[in-house]
Amino acid sequence: MGCFFSKKSRRKSPKKDSALPTGDESATGNDLPETNNTALGSNSNQEAPKQYSWDKREKVDPKDFMLTGLKNETVGRLPGKLNGQQFVIQDCENCNIYVFDHSATITIDDCVNCRIILGPVKGSVFFRDCKDIKCVVACQQFRTRDCKKMDVFLCCATQPIIESSTGMKFGCYQYYYPELAFHFKDAGLSIFNNNWSNIHDFTPVSGETNWSLLPEDTVVLEHVPLPDPESEFKSVRISSEASRSIVPLTKGGRRTESEESCLFVFFSGDYTTANARKLIDEATTKGFVLIQTKEVSMRPEDVNRVFQNNAESLTEWVTKGPVVALELNGDGVVEACQSIANEVFNGTKVFVSESKQTSSRDVDNFFNFADMQMGL
Repeated sequence: MGCFFSKKSRRKSPKKDSALPTGDESATGNDLPETNNTALGSNSNQEAPKQYSWDKREKVDPKDFMLTGLKNETVGRLPGKLNGQQFVIQDCENCNIYVFDHSATITIDDCVNCRIILGPVKGSVFFRDCKDIKCVVACQQFRTRDCKKMDVFLCCATQPIIESSTGMKFGCYQYYYPELAFHFKDAGLSIFNNNWSNIHDFTPVSGETNWSLLPEDTVVLEHVPLPDPESEFKSVRISSEASRSIVPLTKGGRRTESEESCLFVFFSGDYTTANARKLIDEATTKGFVLIQTKEVSMRPEDVNRVFQNNAESLTEWVTKGPVVALELNGDGVVEACQSIANEVFNGTKVFVSESKQTSSRDVDNFFNFADMQMGL
């Protein structure tokens, strides 16, 4: 038996002006045909046309949602400037681009030698015909086509796809600015669903490797520097330290040093995210490694398959909301996680692998289920 303890969207089109009668530029009562003037009375108290919410919307200038044809510049958008709209970056060369806001989708075309930071993207990020790019990206879907030499620090909810692209290197997302947690929420992204290392090469070439993983000690700010102190982005407080990153730093598909892993699951509650972060801090301080995380909804019928002997006591808990699961790795990790659960999370509903003999099965059962649920 395992151990458990209790305790936005598409960009809105610019609004169109309210329809006016053809040829009637002033649209006043005196310009109506004479018969209507008689009926209404020249001094009638005619009510003004009703104002609808869509008539009051600010007009959208497409130029506010694109960067194009720039060279040797530091540009981007500050928090609150996109608010979930689409965004386009194209034909930029040797630029530092900082998008500190959430958006619907972002396309990056024909850019060369650029450093790019993208706030959370609700839909897809699509790089096309780009070369020598270093970027930090959080999104639902990530794709490249006809790209060369990209270093990507990625948080992606689905499997990243590269197509006709070479020299692609990937690392785990590590970034922070004050509004970032809110932007993840606005974009509908979970910080625990990150498939950064699970790359699908749509056009593989026999005998060649089009992508690889960046070294674990890679420093983000050496690839994507802080904004120029003279730029409008100088006031944004940025950190790329793993301890401050919004997204947990995971080992992903890199080879583990130990054969012992432990499954640790938090059930839905007011402090689930904070508890998961606390566990990561406790475990990594003890020298253990975080391999992967997932946040996924479960149905009562899923519990038997995933938790097996412990299913009966956990069924009601999965109905309260999504669960957050973590795989931690290292010699002695199971015993250490049980100790942490007792000492730190006493009173919180969790599931922890009971022994290293059953822990590998626990990990496989849960993450295979989660991948199927998410279509991975």
